[in-house]
Amino acid sequence: MKIKELKKILYKFGDNVTFEHDLKKKNWFNIGGKSKVFYKAENLKELISFLKTLNNQEKIFILGAGSNTLINDKLFDGVVIKLSKNFNNISLLGEEIIIAGSAILDKSLSDFATKNNLSGFEFLSCIPGTVGGGIRMNAGCFGKEFSDILLSIQAIDKIGNVITIPSKDIKFDYRKNNLSDDLIFLSASFRGYKSDQIKIKDQVNKLKNEKEKNQPSKIKTSGSTFKNPISQTQKKVWELIKDSVPLDKRFGDACISEKHCNFFVNKGEAKFEDMKKLIDFVAKNVLEKTGISLEKEIKILE
Repeated sequence: MKIKELKKILYKFGDNVTFEHDLKKKNWFNIGGKSKVFYKAENLKELISFLKTLNNQEKIFILGAGSNTLINDKLFDGVVIKLSKNFNNISLLGEEIIIAGSAILDKSLSDFATKNNLSGFEFLSCIPGTVGGGIRMNAGCFGKEFSDILLSIQAIDKIGNVITIPSKDIKFDYRKNNLSDDLIFLSASFRGYKSDQIKIKDQVNKLKNEKEKNQPSKIKTSGSTFKNPISQTQKKVWELIKDSVPLDKRFGDACISEKHCNFFVNKGEAKFEDMKKLIDFVAKNVLEKTGISLEKEIKILE
């Protein structure tokens, strides 16, 4: 639909809907243009109403923390939805189960588990992003991933139906699952196990120190760019990049991190095309040198 038509049908959502909204500051790369429609979902009831009003007539992209997203500089011809802090609820169910809203940060879920003497969530302290994004890509690090602790998810489809899916009905794989892209995650339940809080804190600190030592932080980057090609080689993706690509290669302000070569960095005013060229250049060189085709871990909004 054209913006003029969308303004007519979405007026009832007031200031929660904006048009031609700038997305540049809503992702860690600080790259990107505008979205035709940007909607901040106030609560579940309003989100259901919004989706029913749209009636599946627009492309939809759910934006979490923006820690794993590269956004095109051109106008996104669709709707970007951001869940408000009302989707940040977190609580205990019994002694070992945590229910967390999908907009809550992975680190906050780890902190909550630590305060409640629950182990199994330590690795989340090192994953930037939200619970929703973590489920979407089965995020993980240090040998653990979301599928190891997930019990069930609550989600909504593009026409406003709310459903619950137990984890046993989801096929998880390395950095992916078989859940439909049309689903918007609302909340999830996770199981941990009781442990000593000091031991949990020690493990969290150990993982954080390991991450800080090996990965760049506090710069305009977006986490791992490519997935480890685990079925094709025992080598990590950073090793393949190091062996195949001149690490000082850059396109504009888009360059490879000196600390970890699977992290790409916006050194200043990199454009979408700069970062896309760097990603394509690295993938092409690794393929030519090793015969291994790399799969992107970051999500690209075009």
